Amino acid sequence: MKLFLSADIEGTTGITLWDETENGHSRYAYFQQQMTREAAAACQGALDAGCDEILVKDAHDSACNLIPSLLPEEIRIFRGWGSDIMSMMAGLEKGYDGVMFTGYHSGAGMDTNPLSHTMNTKNNYVKINGMIAPELMINSLTAAYLGVPVRLVTGDKGLCDWMKAVNPNIETVAVSEGRGRGSISIHPDKAVRLIREAACRAMQKPAADCMFPLPAHFTVEISYKDHFRAKSAAAYPGVRQTGPAAVVFETDGWMDALRTLDFVL
Repeated sequence: MKLFLSADIEGTTGITLWDETENGHSRYAYFQQQMTREAAAACQGALDAGCDEILVKDAHDSACNLIPSLLPEEIRIFRGWGSDIMSMMAGLEKGYDGVMFTGYHSGAGMDTNPLSHTMNTKNNYVKINGMIAPELMINSLTAAYLGVPVRLVTGDKGLCDWMKAVNPNIETVAVSEGRGRGSISIHPDKAVRLIREAACRAMQKPAADCMFPLPAHFTVEISYKDHFRAKSAAAYPGVRQTGPAAVVFETDGWMDALRTLDFVL
């Protein structure tokens, strides 16, 4: 079995402040290690279930956060950005038996993580077909386009609840719960144990049960915090400005939608 894992940090156990996500700040090293421990736990759970090939995509900021020596020897790791529209999913191809997301977080417009955002902090929200779209939705649609099931999501409770509402068969591990500008988290060691166990269960489920739904049409809406970003985005082919700080794009092809998001977010 082949697994792809995309690791972010804002949904890591205990994380609450932006400086905890940023290299160079005193608190970053601890959460860098916990981010790695959680990704490693997911990998180990997949290996326990018989997975024999794992590609890990470091998907936060510089994309050079994970500590490779703390990951299982069986993995390969994609550090840095692939400079393509796959972004946090760079390296994923058809033929994988599943994707997992660790350290993921609620999206812009959701109040369930003090660090809620979608791709950057410059938008109020991104919506796809009228639904608030966290990064998890964007990346799960990419997996679905390639015919790859979503096996596991770990992160804040709001995001896990969001995924369960879309497909209750997908395993989730909620490691924290946002409360305004703060968060309540479980113990970091417990998070590691629960993630490993969930990953093992996830790889044993029928692939068809874990597919993220792929619509036949996509209406992408973005509301920016700064009005001039909407004006700039409207110069991209097919994008229409619908308000002082809002744009919309419609297409039947997910890759067209993903390419648009890559340029206008």
